[in-house]
Amino acid sequence: MKKRILKNIEWSILICVILLIMIGIVALYSATQETTKEELQKQIIWLIISIPIVVLVICINYEVIVKISPIFYGIFLILLVAVLFTEPVNGATSWFEIGVFSFQPSEFAKIFVVLVFSLVITKIQARGKNEINRPTRLFLALLVIAVPILLIAKQPDYGTALAFLVATTFILFVAGIKKRYIISSILIVIISVPLLYFFILPEHAKTRIDVFLNPNLDPRGSGYNVIQSKLAIGSGQLFGMGLLKGNQTQLGFLYPKTTDFIFSVIGEEMGFVVAAGIVFIYVLLITKAIYIAKTAKDDLGSYIAMGIAGIFLFHMVENIGMTIGLLPITGVPLPFVSYGGSSLLTNLILIALLLNISGRRQKAIFIE
Repeated sequence: MKKRILKNIEWSILICVILLIMIGIVALYSATQETTKEELQKQIIWLIISIPIVVLVICINYEVIVKISPIFYGIFLILLVAVLFTEPVNGATSWFEIGVFSFQPSEFAKIFVVLVFSLVITKIQARGKNEINRPTRLFLALLVIAVPILLIAKQPDYGTALAFLVATTFILFVAGIKKRYIISSILIVIISVPLLYFFILPEHAKTRIDVFLNPNLDPRGSGYNVIQSKLAIGSGQLFGMGLLKGNQTQLGFLYPKTTDFIFSVIGEEMGFVVAAGIVFIYVLLITKAIYIAKTAKDDLGSYIAMGIAGIFLFHMVENIGMTIGLLPITGVPLPFVSYGGSSLLTNLILIALLLNISGRRQKAIFIE
C-alpha cells in the first residue's frame, strides 16, 4: 500500500514548493541585511517545524482527516472570535502574540474551512447529484463559509476573506452548480461594489482603492508603497541588480519588504527572469492541483484539491498583481516566499493534502 501511494504521489508539486521556498529564503536573506535577520531565522524555524507535520498529513488517509476536521473548524471559529479582542497590529486584530512568535488563526482556518465545506458538499451530493442546486441545501452549505468570512472581514483582513470566496467558487464549480447561481452572484457583486465602497468599507480600505486607481494621489503617503514597488521591479530589468544590491530594497524605500512586497525584492535583485520563473512555477503548481482534482478517487478529494487550487491561485494573482500596481494592496502574502510562520505552515499542510489525495488515486483513473 505504501509503495503504491509513493508511486502515485504527484512529486512535481513538491519540487515546485521546494523551489519557491529556496527563492523565498534567498530573498529574505537579502531583505533582512539591515536588520537582525530575525525574520529569516524564524522562517527557517517554522520550515523545520513544518516538515514532520507535512509527513504526518501525507501518511494519514485524507478521509480520516476530513472526519475530524469539524472539530478543528469549531476550534478555529472560537479563535477567530477571540482574536478580535487582541491588540491591533497595523490596524488589524489578526494575530495572537505567543512570546517572540505570532499566530494567525485565519491562516489555519483555510485548511479546515476547505475540508468541512468539501465534506458538506459531498454529503449533500450523496442525496442526489443535483441536490446542491436546491436553494435550501446551497444556503446551508454556504453558511460553513460565511461565518469565518464575516469574522475575518471584521478583523479586518479582506484579502484572506477573498481567498475563502475564490476557494468556494472553485469547489462549487466542480460540484456542478447551475449557471443561474453564477450569473446571480455576478449581478450581486456588480450591485454591491458601489454600496460597499460608499457605505461599508472603512476609510483605509477606500484609500487603498483610490490609490490603486491613481497612486499619484498620495505619492508620499498611501501611494508610496506601490510606487516604490514598481520602481524596484522596473529597475531589476532582465537579470536584476544583483543580490544585496537593490536600491529600493537595501536603502529601506520598500516596505514591508519581507511580506507583502517580497516579489518586488526578487524583481529588483534577481530580475525578470527569476520573477517570471516564479509565476511559471505557480502556474505549474496550480495546474497540477487541478489535475489531482480531476483524477482523485472520489468527489471529496476533487473538492478539496480544487479548493486548495483556488487559494493558491488567488494568493499568487493578488500578491503579484498588487506589487506591479494591477490590483489593490490587500496585505496578501506570496505563498512559500513571503515571511510568515502561520502562512508557511498552512500552505505546506495544504500541499501535504494535495500529495495525500494524489497518492491515493486509483490507477484506472489515469486511462481517461
